[in-house]
Amino acid sequence: MNIVYFDLETQKSAEEVGGWRNKHLMKVSFGVTYSSMSNTFRGYEERDIGALLSELSSADRVIGYNIVGFDYPVLSGYTDFDFSRIPTLDLMASLESKLGFRLKLDSLAKATLQSGKSGDGLQAIRWFREGNFANIALYCQEDVRITRDLHLFGCKYRYVYYTDKMQRLVQVKVDW
Repeated sequence: MNIVYFDLETQKSAEEVGGWRNKHLMKVSFGVTYSSMSNTFRGYEERDIGALLSELSSADRVIGYNIVGFDYPVLSGYTDFDFSRIPTLDLMASLESKLGFRLKLDSLAKATLQSGKSGDGLQAIRWFREGNFANIALYCQEDVRITRDLHLFGCKYRYVYYTDKMQRLVQVKVDW
C-alpha cells in the first residue's frame, strides 16, 4: 500500500487574493510528498503540478494536515480534478471533529513528538519573494516529515498530545 504524505506552500497570502474563499488564487510555490512505498521525499515546483497531481491521484491514500481545507483548494486553481476522489486522511479535520476546534500542527508536534515546526506559511511566502527556494523546500519537507511522524505515532499508540490554553498536556484518542 502506498501512503503519500503531502504539504504545499503558496506564493500569495489569503489577504492578497481577497480572503480565504479564494485559496485557488494563492498559487503553489512548492509542494512535497513522502511515499511510504519508495520511502522517499519528492519536491514539486509550480511547473511540476501535473506530476504532483499524478502522484496524489495514484496513491492508495493521501495524508496531510488541513489538506482538504487548504492544499486541495489551492491545487484546484490548476485543474478541474475532483479531489474528493482521492482517498484522503486529513489529520486536522480528524482531530477537529473529535475536539470541536482546530489545532496547529506545531502544537501537536511539540506535545507529541517533542519537535516543532521551523517556520510558518507567511515566512515561506517571504522566502518565495526573495527567491529562497531552498528554504521553502526544506520547510515544506519538514512539515511533511512532522505530519508523517504524527500520523505514525497516532497509529501506533492510538492517541496524540497537544498543549491546552492552560499549558496542560492533553491526550486525544485517534483511530488513524
